[in-house]
Amino acid sequence: MKKKNIYISDLNNKKFLIKDLKKFKQHINLYHSRGSTIHEEDGFIFKVDDNFRKKINSYEE
Repeated sequence: MKKKNIYISDLNNKKFLIKDLKKFKQHINLYHSRGSTIHEEDGFIFKVDDNFRKKINSYEE
């Protein structure tokens, strides 16, 4: 079965393709597990909070 591309918007409303969902989830859950933090990746900036974590963790690997 072909994997579905997952895109999310950053703080500047730029579309970011999550290349490796498992790795992305692991990073967010390890380094941004609580509170509100900023995650930067490949020039994209994300505000990581409970809503962001919930959205990311809802995606199927």
